[in-house]
Amino acid sequence: MKFSVSPIPPAGRRRPRATTAMLLAGTVLLSSGCAVAGSAAGDAGRADGRTLRVVLTQEPPTLEPCEASLTGTGVVVRSNITEPLVERDPDSGELHPLLATGWKQTNERTWTFDMRSGVTFQNGEPFTAEDAAFSIDRAVNSDLACNVEGYVFGNEDLEVKAVSDTRLTVTTEQPDPILPLRLSFVEIVPRTTDAEAKVRIPIGTGPYAVSSWQPGAAISLERHDDYWGDAPAFPRARYVWRSDASVRAAMIDKGEAEIAVALDPIEAEKDTTASFPNNETTALRLDGREAPLDDIRVRRAVDLAVDRDGIIDALLGGLAEPAGQLVPPGVVGHNDEIEPVRQNVARAKALVEEAKADGVPVDRQITLVARNGMFAGVSETAEALQYQMQQIGLNVKVRMADTATQLQYQLRPLPKGVGPIALLIMHGNQAGDAAFTTSQYLLSDGPQSAFGTEELDRRIAEAGALSGAERQKAFAELLADQNKTVVQYTHLAHMSGLLGLSRSIRYEPNSATGDEMRLAEVSPAKAKH
Repeated sequence: MKFSVSPIPPAGRRRPRATTAMLLAGTVLLSSGCAVAGSAAGDAGRADGRTLRVVLTQEPPTLEPCEASLTGTGVVVRSNITEPLVERDPDSGELHPLLATGWKQTNERTWTFDMRSGVTFQNGEPFTAEDAAFSIDRAVNSDLACNVEGYVFGNEDLEVKAVSDTRLTVTTEQPDPILPLRLSFVEIVPRTTDAEAKVRIPIGTGPYAVSSWQPGAAISLERHDDYWGDAPAFPRARYVWRSDASVRAAMIDKGEAEIAVALDPIEAEKDTTASFPNNETTALRLDGREAPLDDIRVRRAVDLAVDRDGIIDALLGGLAEPAGQLVPPGVVGHNDEIEPVRQNVARAKALVEEAKADGVPVDRQITLVARNGMFAGVSETAEALQYQMQQIGLNVKVRMADTATQLQYQLRPLPKGVGPIALLIMHGNQAGDAAFTTSQYLLSDGPQSAFGTEELDRRIAEAGALSGAERQKAFAELLADQNKTVVQYTHLAHMSGLLGLSRSIRYEPNSATGDEMRLAEVSPAKAKH
C-alpha cells in the first residue's frame, strides 16, 4: 500500500524581488556586510576531490538516530549513517522500499513487513528483522524520550515482533492507516545498541559511517564499503559549522566547502546557489488564553494587519510564498482553496476598536517572541510584524531569544505569568501528512499548541482514522475551519531554502534537503573539454 500527494513546486522557483521601496508601511533597513571567511573556515579541510565538505549553521545537538527527526541531527544522520525500513519520496510523496522490501496490512491493527536480505551494519553485523524490531521498540516504546516518539507516534506504543529473520509484524493500539509512513521516521540500528541510553556515535546500514566527531570542530564520515546499495561518489565527507551566513557563502566562493546550507537571500543571484521549497512554514502563534489575544476579533485583526507580500519581497528576498495554512503544498491535507489573508489595515483597526468598546484590554502589552537565527532576516521580520500590529492599535514589544528560551515558549508546559505571547514559529512537515501538523499545533493539548476547541479536537481525531481521498478532504476542511473559528495562527509564508553549491559538484536539492541531505546523491561535476 502506498500513499501519494500532489507534486511540490519545482526546485529553484523564486518570487520576483521587490524593485521599489519596501511595501511595508514604514521603513526597515537591511544590514549589509562583507562576506569574509577568515581563518575559521580553513578547518573544513583542503580540497582533495575525494572529501565532500559541508558547512552547517550549527553543530548537531546529537547524532542519536532516534532524534533524527530533529533537523540539526537528521541532516547528518538520515540516509547517510542510518536508514529506515521505508522512505518517502520528497517529490511525489510516495513510499518506497528501503530496508523493508514490501509491506501489507494483515488485519485492522497489524502490518507485516518483509526485510531486505544481504544488508550489513557498519560494524559488520548482518541486518535482520530482530534489529528492526529492536529499533522500533527502542525509539517508540522505551524511556529514552526520543523526539521521534512524541513527534511521530504521540503516546501510542507499538507491539513489535520478529516472526523470522526476514519478516516483522507491527501492531498498533488503534487502527493506523499511515503506519508505514510513520515508520519512515524510525532509523534502524543493530540490536546491540544501548537500549538504556542515547548513543554519541551511531551505527547504521547507511552508505557512510562516522569516523570521528571533534566537538566544536568537525564530524567526519567514511564510505561504508559493504553498503548494500550503490556506492556514493565521495569516499569521505566532513561537516563543519558556521553561524554566520556570509561566512558560509564565502567558504563556497573560496573553495573551502562544496555545500553550504541556509544562505542569505542576498546570495540568490549567484550561479553557485540553488533555492528549493523546504516544507517550512512561518507563522505567529497567538496565545488565546490571555487578553487581549483571548478575543477572536483581536486575533483576526492581527491576521489582517500583516503584509505578507511586503515581508517576503523586502525581507526574505522573494524566496517564499504567502501562506494561509500551516500545511504546505504537496502535503496530504493541504487545502488548495485557502487563500492567504490580504492585508486590510482599516478592517483590522475596526475589529480592535470593536473589542476595545466591549472592554477588551487591547492596550495590554503583547510580547512577540522570535528565535535568533531561525531564518535569514528573522529580526527584521519580527520588527515589521511589531510595527504592523502597532498600526492597528495593539501594544507590542519584541523579544529575540536563543533556542533554549524560545522552546520554553513553544513547547508544553507553557510558561505562566508571562502575559499574552505572539510566538514566531517555523514548522516543517517532513512527513507529508497533515496529521503530523494538527496533532502538534492544533489539538487543544498538542505539544506545540497554546489552545484549541473540543470540536476541532474531534475532527482531528476523525480525520486521522481515514485514508485516501477521505483523509485529504477531512484534513483540508478542518484547516479551513481553524482559520474561521479558532484563529490560533497568523500564517506568514511557505519558506524556501537557499543552498550554496560548488561548481565542482552536482546536486539537486528537494523539499527534504533541509532535514535529510543525502550525500550519496552528490557527484563530482563532469570536467569540460
